[in-house]
Amino acid sequence: MGRAAAALGVALALLGCGGEAARIDAGPDPRPDAAPEVAPDAATATPSDAAIPPDAAPEPELDAGRPPAASRCTDIDGVVDCEYETLTLLTGLSGLVPRDVHYQVPTTAPPPGGYPVVLVFQGSLFTGELSWYGWEGAPFGALHQARTVKTLLDRGYAVLTPEAHANGSTYWDTNVPPYSASWELAPDHRFMLDIFEAIEGGRFGALSPERWYATGISSGGYMTSRMAVAYPGRFRALAICSASYATCSGPLCVVPDLPADHPPTLFLHGAADAVVPISTMRPYAAALRPLVPVDVVVDDEAGHAWIPAAPDAVAGWFDAHR
Repeated sequence: MGRAAAALGVALALLGCGGEAARIDAGPDPRPDAAPEVAPDAATATPSDAAIPPDAAPEPELDAGRPPAASRCTDIDGVVDCEYETLTLLTGLSGLVPRDVHYQVPTTAPPPGGYPVVLVFQGSLFTGELSWYGWEGAPFGALHQARTVKTLLDRGYAVLTPEAHANGSTYWDTNVPPYSASWELAPDHRFMLDIFEAIEGGRFGALSPERWYATGISSGGYMTSRMAVAYPGRFRALAICSASYATCSGPLCVVPDLPADHPPTLFLHGAADAVVPISTMRPYAAALRPLVPVDVVVDDEAGHAWIPAAPDAVAGWFDAHR
């Protein structure tokens, strides 16, 4: 479908914490079709033929903004834009609620058994489409999130970004009563089972039924933890950004005894995170260390956001557990 359609300037609640919304001014949309017209200057004007040395080969031009054949994404001047498709599933407890899953597969042919697949869970009040598009200065490290998606696709992973309720304008059920204690009653549980069935049925393409991974930020990070708690044996590795255990919520967090088959887990966190304090992540990581491989990447300058190390760290973590 191309670049994400969602415009910023949306309100962000305490992502998955049910707190009061805070208004975010994301600034102007930097996409070429949204930018105001400006007069050419020395940085943007096209040089005349006379200004080009006769022995200099012309730079190849992108065809209408389409990515090069080796990638589904462009990364130009601090703007990442990835092509994706959308599948609508009828789901929920009634089986009649439409929920979107945005997805893409690599440009390479699928390996035997299908592409490994990564589920990316977005934070509260932001559509999953924003996983496919980010730019320098976008809130909550959206550029680093989009670069994470690009890196995963370029390394041979299929990527799925399911929408939370109301087209991503709410949050995931994982830490919301009564579902936090009774997950089998959660509409998101039914949604996940339908996604699993669609993967195994080939509705997203040639995806592996066995090599599954998950990552996400804030409410989506808690949802990433839910994959370990509710679906044992399904996921090979997790990467949790700006979040903690599945039922925690912002500064409120109690980590219970963890199952021995919990997937290996990478934690990414900003030291200055005031929404989900880093102190809530550390007990989860500490409880996992005797059980499974764990790594923690902390950005000393970041707050509640994807961090610059995320693209290589997440892809590298999943590569190590393929």
